[in-house]
Amino acid sequence: MKIKAEPLRSLVAEIFRVAGCSADEAGRIAEDLVMANLVGHDSHGVVRTQRYIESLRAGAVVPDGSLETVIDGGAFAVVDGNYGFGQTIGPLACRLGIEKASTHGVSVIGLRRSGHLGRIGRYAEMAAEAGQVSIHLVNVSSSTLVAPFGAIDRRMGTNPVSIGVPVDKRTPLILDFATSVVAEGKALVALNGGKAIPADALVTPDGRRTGDPAVLYGPLEPGRAPNPRNGPGALRAMGDHKGSGLALMCELLAGALIGSDTAGPPPKRHGNGMLSIYLDVERVAPGNQAMVDVVNYVDWFVTAQPTSPDSEVLLPGEPERRRRAERELHGIELADATWASITDAAASV
Repeated sequence: MKIKAEPLRSLVAEIFRVAGCSADEAGRIAEDLVMANLVGHDSHGVVRTQRYIESLRAGAVVPDGSLETVIDGGAFAVVDGNYGFGQTIGPLACRLGIEKASTHGVSVIGLRRSGHLGRIGRYAEMAAEAGQVSIHLVNVSSSTLVAPFGAIDRRMGTNPVSIGVPVDKRTPLILDFATSVVAEGKALVALNGGKAIPADALVTPDGRRTGDPAVLYGPLEPGRAPNPRNGPGALRAMGDHKGSGLALMCELLAGALIGSDTAGPPPKRHGNGMLSIYLDVERVAPGNQAMVDVVNYVDWFVTAQPTSPDSEVLLPGEPERRRRAERELHGIELADATWASITDAAASV
């Protein structure tokens, strides 16, 4: 089915409001999930509604949370989300980083114990709108979904990375990707009958590569969101040893270093950790020359000859902008099972 963004946003917001969130927070959650669908990151979109509601009812995530400052070192800070919804906690931490970078030129923010932070590219977008470069590394405590390069056992989360660069007055460059071949949510979308994932995205217990999402989820429970912890297989790291190493560094920097825990034992409460670095362009590169160089290089970059006449060289963030324009006009396509999971979530509250 296809549904326009506004009625979908209204429905999802009402689900979370009735479930116990304030109207403001319910609106933030709905806006974040629907925006992920609009820009083509369906893995972080409304497919997560039922899972979020189950987490809320189980007490794994706290409605209307606030940010607690653990360490304030001027240009750096460690903050604790106390398992509040990421759609509330994440923007608070991001705005803190932007404010500190505006004062000091650069800032580093270690966010620990947040609920699911959603599409990480949104935080790079927030910083770029403020004229700042930003880098974001993320992990999830006790989330073992991805096998290291050359292994079949789960040892890491999907550990996304996002980098944003403002480009003069034009749309910023936003790089945003999971360090696994696909984000777990993309496997969930495929399981629900949506777009298939690559044929080598997962590895089975006998070492065989596959694109069957059932390997990740195992047997399904009627009326419950599919649980990626129940399957016998694992997601594979993107780029072989390179993606595996990058995911490992996310565990160490966004997890262990800032006290947000890692995917490793012993079992802990699920929560996102995020290490973010912000650079205010005007403070670290006074004058206009740096941005002139950025624009000149980007303009030259896209003149590279494509591999085929009917293709083009795209910049990071360009596919998302095009999908948003198309989906705002024609609606967001949802698989039947995804729509059913949303109505099940509504019925459950």
